[in-house]
Amino acid sequence: MTLQRFVKALLRFLLKPLSFIPALLMMYIIFSFSAQDGAASANLSYKVSHKAVSIADRALDLELTDQQVARCIRKIHFYVRKLAHFSEYFLLAITVAFPLYVYGVRGIWLVIAGGILCVGFAALDELHQHFVSGRSCSVRDVVIDSCGVLTGIVFVRIFGYIGRKTVFEPLSRH
Repeated sequence: MTLQRFVKALLRFLLKPLSFIPALLMMYIIFSFSAQDGAASANLSYKVSHKAVSIADRALDLELTDQQVARCIRKIHFYVRKLAHFSEYFLLAITVAFPLYVYGVRGIWLVIAGGILCVGFAALDELHQHFVSGRSCSVRDVVIDSCGVLTGIVFVRIFGYIGRKTVFEPLSRH
């Protein structure tokens, strides 16, 4: 074995386990959001809703009054909160599925392994919220989280397939 092959194998051995760090970081972020009490969580999503309405107001040149802005925020606030659930778990699924993919977990096994890890975390996170002041656990949120997970895993599968067929296929021929 040449020194170059040895170094490459050593790096692969050391770096593969580190590929799970983004998933652990994402789990920490999700857990931190869930640990916020009800008032802090509502305030954060209100700020996001307000920002979205303000951007739309400026971009579309609507010139909304403060009362109209408040009404728009009330209309979208629920959807902003649910989109946050979907997005968090979409990102978690990507950060879990990519390392699994690197380890050779593919096809239906990637969906099963990534799905169990991420949906299991979603259920435990909702249970965790039950013990946080002003928060509750919701089966609907776990379903929304699960949709984000499935979308994230499908994204990784498509990205991996395209990568294997375009970027890495020429390398495997040589």
